[in-house]
Amino acid sequence: MTSIITNTGALAALQTLRAINQNMETVQNRISSGYRVETAADNAAYWSIATTMRSDNKALSTVQDALGLGAAKTDTAYTGLESAITVVDDIKSKIVAASEPGVDKTKINKELNELKNQLASIAKSASFSGENWLYNTSSVGATTKNIVASFNRSADGAVSLTTLEYDASASVMIDTHSAGRGLLTKDWAVTQPNGTAGTTTANYYLLDANSTLMGTGAEISINNSTTSDQLAGMLSAVEAMLQQLTDSAATLGAITSRIDMQDQFVSTLMDVIDKGVGRLVDADMNEESTRLKALQTQQQLGIQSLSIANANAQNILQLFQK
Repeated sequence: MTSIITNTGALAALQTLRAINQNMETVQNRISSGYRVETAADNAAYWSIATTMRSDNKALSTVQDALGLGAAKTDTAYTGLESAITVVDDIKSKIVAASEPGVDKTKINKELNELKNQLASIAKSASFSGENWLYNTSSVGATTKNIVASFNRSADGAVSLTTLEYDASASVMIDTHSAGRGLLTKDWAVTQPNGTAGTTTANYYLLDANSTLMGTGAEISINNSTTSDQLAGMLSAVEAMLQQLTDSAATLGAITSRIDMQDQFVSTLMDVIDKGVGRLVDADMNEESTRLKALQTQQQLGIQSLSIANANAQNILQLFQK
């Protein structure tokens, strides 16, 4: 039935055109934003997952910064220990040289004093961001250092942090409060000859840092009256210090390697999370551009259909013309 009140053809064409325009608006939004799921209204589940994972990625980015800061601190301490090992090696060589008959021990002691000053300078200078793991002035003593290494989310949504720990007390070379806490300021008990084919126990320390709590041993310092037995004891004490410094440097080196590996892992993990989120919410631009061209064609056809439907209604007027 043809009616001048209700143009069913035009209504059908208009309804189709509205659907096409709505689809075109959706596609254009995806193209302009680059997202297939931009808001919760697009897909609540995917939007929720993507929002949570983006937040976790920001946390991982902060973890990466913390790892960089931790690496800088461990590198600084390791560099200081490495330099100290070289200087203690030189001190060891000077004591061996002083054991040779006929040498001027007072001149060798002057060299020892300069090497000691260098050790003190190394310990004081090995500071990064206000932290020094080799030189302690606190009455509390060096504590365990924590380096944030990872951000974790469990299956139930609970979050936590993983940290790398390092006991800084193992690397303190100088302690100005308690000499017994510093590798170079504490007493080292050694067994040395007593000149009668027997042995005796002696205590030696390398540096006098004027600590509040001093040790009871003797400072490693030589003069022309220093005996070969005393030099043997000093040599044993320096060797013990050297071994402890080497162990501390090895521990720091292992932690530095661990930090580097963790930093690489966190970087890779962030990339993987970005890819995973992209698969959920990113728009396929090739697909969307193709869909847009198809919708543009449909829109043109819809407009033509609506125009034809409206023109058919106008033809009724011809029936009333003479």
